[in-house]
Amino acid sequence: MPTKPAAVAAATAPAPDIANLAACVDDARAGGMDTDTGPADQLNYDALTRGLESASANFPPLYKQDFVEPFATAVRGLGEHKFNEILLRDPSHERMAGLLLDMSQAVLQRAMHYQRPATNAFQETISDLYDGFLSAEDRRGIKPPDRTTTAPLVKWGNPTFGPYTWPIDATSAFGARAAVVNLPPGNARKRLMAWAALPHEGTGHDITHANAGMQDELAQAVQAQVEAAAPGLGEYWSSRIDETSSDVMGILNMGPASGIGLIAYFRGLNGAFTGVEALRNDGPGDDPHPADIVRGYLAAATVASLKFSGAGAWATTIAAETDRDAKTITLDGTTVTVAKAKASAKAAGLAIANSKLRVLGGHALSEIQNWTDADERKVAKVRPYLLTAADPAPLLGKQIYAAHVVAAACTTALSKGADISTIFARMVLILDALFDKNPSWGPMFVRHPGDIARDFYFQRVA
Repeated sequence: MPTKPAAVAAATAPAPDIANLAACVDDARAGGMDTDTGPADQLNYDALTRGLESASANFPPLYKQDFVEPFATAVRGLGEHKFNEILLRDPSHERMAGLLLDMSQAVLQRAMHYQRPATNAFQETISDLYDGFLSAEDRRGIKPPDRTTTAPLVKWGNPTFGPYTWPIDATSAFGARAAVVNLPPGNARKRLMAWAALPHEGTGHDITHANAGMQDELAQAVQAQVEAAAPGLGEYWSSRIDETSSDVMGILNMGPASGIGLIAYFRGLNGAFTGVEALRNDGPGDDPHPADIVRGYLAAATVASLKFSGAGAWATTIAAETDRDAKTITLDGTTVTVAKAKASAKAAGLAIANSKLRVLGGHALSEIQNWTDADERKVAKVRPYLLTAADPAPLLGKQIYAAHVVAAACTTALSKGADISTIFARMVLILDALFDKNPSWGPMFVRHPGDIARDFYFQRVA
């Protein structure tokens, strides 16, 4: 049977099933109200240094070399007096003390086997997303990042802050060559849509911070292209390039699940914190993030630019859901029309995805990662294993990665009648099984698992 041309396939792609969106929002809302803080921070210098030393045995050689040992050495080098001074200078643990304690938790939690299957699943997801932009296989002909780094370590904690990362230019203050990514502890048990935010943290922030000058180049491109499409908003978007580029890069790496997941997750968190399950229309000048509403439009525009045949249908769905929450949009004190907000978001998304960057040797981010029909087929293969108790072993070793598993879980949970708890549990089980095969966590020094790939003279058609 002849294959439909891409344009025809895109035009006839069915609308995505998001009949269960309200339940996903409620699940995210419950997550926002979960106050579990996870293991207590170790504030005693002697106990911490002993704990870091004994924890080393729980890590593979790569992470011993790139994180655990240099970090432990840096903490010992502080001495008790300087350690306590850091804690006193930052009593809310949001700056240097927060960094120090979060890096400690990333080591100690693995040693105590805290939430072990979920931690393995979390680690595997971050490792895969990070590898997608840094492995030699994906960066053929593109220079490696200036800061050669290992995939971030993960930890659980700080539910009031939600998902966040300490990028490499922060963790390097303590000698580490890997970043740290955090999720609230409640997300280890359920609250699926928070996992759709992981590409933003592990792919976005941590990749741009590993490439010196990337954010500046992206900001310049965004400033120019947004200003041309929506005069007066270029500075608004370019000054938020860290967060904006992270949204775009997350979608390049995990496809539409990251875009629609953003809407469900933000609605849920806003419901938990304000009582209103809707995207915020106000973008204060002191907020480093764009307003929720324009992030929805940014997601729709970025998804529309992807290379899979369902991109148009998904982009329409994401834009329509964003439209539902659009009221009076105010960006840094200026009221803008919905049309102008959409135009600015589209220009920003395309500038980030498609600009040829000097730091990448004249290549674009969308040339390194993009969501294709091959990825959609892999997602389709995962879905049955999320709905039954079938052994996931047949999925392993078939170039199905964590991004496909999380994307499958998020989009399946959105479909009519889906049982979110069952899907979440099955997602963790499959990701845990993938983690067991991750070469970075084995006996060899494998910084990017994607580097372990054959180069074929002839490629068979799948």
